[in-house]
Amino acid sequence: MAIPMVSAWATENTLSLGQVVVDEKSNEITVIPVLLEVLDLCGAIVTIDAMGCQKEIARTMREEQADSLLALKGNHEQLHDQVVAFWEGAYRRGARASKS
Repeated sequence: MAIPMVSAWATENTLSLGQVVVDEKSNEITVIPVLLEVLDLCGAIVTIDAMGCQKEIARTMREEQADSLLALKGNHEQLHDQVVAFWEGAYRRGARASKS
């Protein structure tokens, strides 16, 4: 039987930095903050899949001065629309600037 857990992994060093077991009546969202608390995130690049795209998790990474990349799916409808509009606007501004 597999044990569900969340791991922090240093890709460049192929090193596990920590793991937290997910309670059988819970999910990964509840243990990601626990794992982030024990890591020194200052200056680190943290990537998390769409399940970790949560306000508390993003806030923790900001407070700890980590650079972060959170996957965002369309089920976060309002935020997703804001991000798409931001990048579409940036693209249009860049396209206009390159024509000047």
